[in-house]
Amino acid sequence: MGAVRTVLRTKVGIVGGGPAGLMLSHLLAGAGIENIVVEKRDHETIRTTQRAGILEHGSVRMLTEGGVSNRVLSEGHRHDGIDLRFGGESHRIDFQDLVGESVWLYPQNEVFADLSAARERDGGDVRYAVSGTEIVDLESNTPKIRFTDAAGNDCEIHCELLVGADGSQGICRRSIPAGIRSEKFIEYPFAWFGILTQAPASAPELIYANSDRGFALISQRNDSIQRMYFQADPSENPDDWSEERIWEELQLRVDGPDGFELKQGPIFEKTLLKFRSYVCEPMRYGNLFLAGDAGHTVPPTGAKGLNLALADVRVLFEAIDSYYSTKSADLLDGYSDRALARVWRAQNFSYWMTSMLHTRPDASEFERRRTLGELEGVVASRHGSAYLAEAYTGWPAGA
Repeated sequence: MGAVRTVLRTKVGIVGGGPAGLMLSHLLAGAGIENIVVEKRDHETIRTTQRAGILEHGSVRMLTEGGVSNRVLSEGHRHDGIDLRFGGESHRIDFQDLVGESVWLYPQNEVFADLSAARERDGGDVRYAVSGTEIVDLESNTPKIRFTDAAGNDCEIHCELLVGADGSQGICRRSIPAGIRSEKFIEYPFAWFGILTQAPASAPELIYANSDRGFALISQRNDSIQRMYFQADPSENPDDWSEERIWEELQLRVDGPDGFELKQGPIFEKTLLKFRSYVCEPMRYGNLFLAGDAGHTVPPTGAKGLNLALADVRVLFEAIDSYYSTKSADLLDGYSDRALARVWRAQNFSYWMTSMLHTRPDASEFERRRTLGELEGVVASRHGSAYLAEAYTGWPAGA
């Protein structure tokens, strides 16, 4: 006889307790829809994993008006624009002037901290540090999540709807049969070499720099710790780079006649971030619904990853809420198409920003000059700048 499993029953089972899964859990609970979240990582690992974060205005409203937390407003940093720097000169894209919106610099692990605290405050059922998770019976009226909890107990969740918010390496996406799952992606021939440094901000807002040596991003984490990246070969080993060499390379990427200089400090973290663009279609199979990185990933250039996940959650919550309040499955049936419409807009924007700002290793002189012409066209045209500003700060819900 096999081990006896404890059976738990709920309306919505959620695999993945990162920001997407917890936000959906929070919204569902607010609508009186029972749900259980399972997550393979422990709480502290997620809370202390440093990840950058630029939140669109719509994401900020989900946190604040949705009753999660106001910390993004009190501890985050509002940015009303970004600088595009090329040819050694900076050109500000003024979000407020162009589209009347802003973004907030607020790390993703802080978003998780807010959401996990809200679920604990409201009595949410979130089970961290589970293992052996599998999902079955996805085409039935009772899909199931099987797992072993942190105490070693074997459990099985019987639910009516199952949500996969378990990231790009999770099990949910791979549970859609290969004959149904269509995967579309491209690999990029470069990576980001990232650092965290104990230093004051070099600039009040983010700088996206295009140079003959490649891309650089001058970003921030808070008032005393700064985050910076520069384009590198995917095979680079961060340990091979000394602090002196890193600062020299970063400065060369932003040098110009205006004499702009980075504020330097001790580097306490070095990473290499490889990325690609990926979309899984459809984002629904039977009673399984994908959200966030489980269904798609984007390069970080356009700051769309977390925001796109929260946009998925908004659409999926509306569909689930409609299903339980009206007994109509129309919005559930339309979830994948509706979510994917925004996903592909975000993929286009992220690809465009990445291609425009990076220098391909094999780029010809024609391609290099063409890219500079594209950047000139964006900053010289109010309409071009407004497109960037609208896409960066976030399209309206449903758009």
